Amino acid sequence: MSVIIIKVALIIYGAAMCLALFRLLKGPSLPDRVVAFDTIGVITMSSVAIIGVLYETQVYLEAVLIIGVLAFISTIATSRFIERGVIFERKRHK
Repeated sequence: MSVIIIKVALIIYGAAMCLALFRLLKGPSLPDRVVAFDTIGVITMSSVAIIGVLYETQVYLEAVLIIGVLAFISTIATSRFIERGVIFERKRHK
């Protein structure tokens, strides 16, 4: 019974991923696309965690941590780009 519930959850996550991907591609503004990209990261983390539960292994949990860190860094970098127009500032030596 729990395997069926896990597979249904993965199907629902797949549908949510498709909706977020649609928003990423057709978003009316850049902030909408950033939120959609962050949503895709969260959905990916959740899906990988559920797959780890399905296969009863902890290896996938390490992948969840890596995906989470990368999604966070990319969201911060994109937000800085929207706000300032640059991601990294170079300091000039005098």
